[in-house]
Amino acid sequence: MTMPDAPAHPGHRGTRAIQRMVEFAPSTGGLALWVGHQDDAPAPADATAPAATGGPLAPVVTDGHVLHYAPSFSKLPIEEQAGWVAHEVLHIALRHPQRYADLQQRIGDADLQLFNICADAVVNSALGHLGWLRLPAGAVRLDQLLNSALGVDATVEAALAEWDVERLYRAIDDRRPPEQQGRPQPNQARREGGAQEQPKPQDGPRAARARALGGAQARDLLPDPQAQQAPERQAEAAREWHERVLRAHTGDGEFSMLRSLLKDLRPPRTPWEQVLRSLLAHGLSTRRSLSWSRPTRSYIANQGRAGPRHRMPWEPGTSGTRPVPRLAVVIDVSGSIEDALLERFSREIESIARRLETAVVLVIGDDQVRRVQRFEPQGWRPGRFDLGDIAFEGGGGTDFSPMLKEADRHGPDIGVVLTDLQGPAAYKPAWPVIWAVPEAWEAAAEPYGRKLVLT
Repeated sequence: MTMPDAPAHPGHRGTRAIQRMVEFAPSTGGLALWVGHQDDAPAPADATAPAATGGPLAPVVTDGHVLHYAPSFSKLPIEEQAGWVAHEVLHIALRHPQRYADLQQRIGDADLQLFNICADAVVNSALGHLGWLRLPAGAVRLDQLLNSALGVDATVEAALAEWDVERLYRAIDDRRPPEQQGRPQPNQARREGGAQEQPKPQDGPRAARARALGGAQARDLLPDPQAQQAPERQAEAAREWHERVLRAHTGDGEFSMLRSLLKDLRPPRTPWEQVLRSLLAHGLSTRRSLSWSRPTRSYIANQGRAGPRHRMPWEPGTSGTRPVPRLAVVIDVSGSIEDALLERFSREIESIARRLETAVVLVIGDDQVRRVQRFEPQGWRPGRFDLGDIAFEGGGGTDFSPMLKEADRHGPDIGVVLTDLQGPAAYKPAWPVIWAVPEAWEAAAEPYGRKLVLT
């Protein structure tokens, strides 16, 4: 049986609230026993303490692993204590702090306060049907947020069945940087080591309405201290929590803390980095083939004889078919790739090439080849495979055939094409092709090979 990473212990400020949760909803309330609980001193977690990123902190906050209780939590009525603890436990079960870190990595700039409002609206709507707990005054629900910020009228049940926190945040976040003369180009700041200071984004009408609606509620999400964990560890934790929530919801039935199986409870996905590593490791591994010019070791050891009077039949040995594996990386610059995603992609390719001692040919183009560059395994060093100076034009006009033909000329064992799949691919090479596609183009169909969605 898998034991909790940080089990609850008797005596912390949330003990009575957890006992109430387990009394009324034994299975879903028991999710609180899988998280850590810590009593904080007044200064770091008191509800009146100013938050670093805007607004006061709630009486109990979470970083996705531990619930931190302020002294003010003990003064709340037991129904409100249960409401706060159930709220924070669902934040952890739905992995909202980790999903904020992932969203920030994907889009490069995510507002924690706006994300907190969106996540609170989802959780409050899931708990709003329970009579044995009380949500704090000013708690925003999903139907209210949709109506106020987006002008969408929907019941709580319909909204929970349709909206997850990432989709809600992307719909609400219409922040734009202020107009500024001489503002650097998208990739310029990264190429100059981050020296350029970016202007602070300003709220658009949707973000401003959401912030005004959620301004009365205290901030309760803290950054995840383990956000830089390996994707495999994060995926394993997501699978564990997904299974716990499903089992708990089934066990409680109509008494469950979850109003319905939320759209926000997404099935865990294997990180694309892990899938890419597996595919390339298999495609670039040195295969053995029969060699009729050398015998097997057992044939040599027996000197070709089976006993004093019989000769063994010839047993061919094996040899490596390619001493240096070759990887082709094709970049389609006619589409639009976000800087953060491009940086993660180049970092992953560089790591794989260094580990497997792979020669890489980089082909950049749109309807024709624009640039070709080779990287030999002897020259790999951190930061060498930098794609930061690639300018993406957008607007289509792609033909994959010229780029695939150029890559084929270098004899690769496998190829990765970073693209939005908006163009023909009449030429089909003999080697396997992996189409690495940003999440926005997930529905596009690959002409052949395998599609890998970069989330």
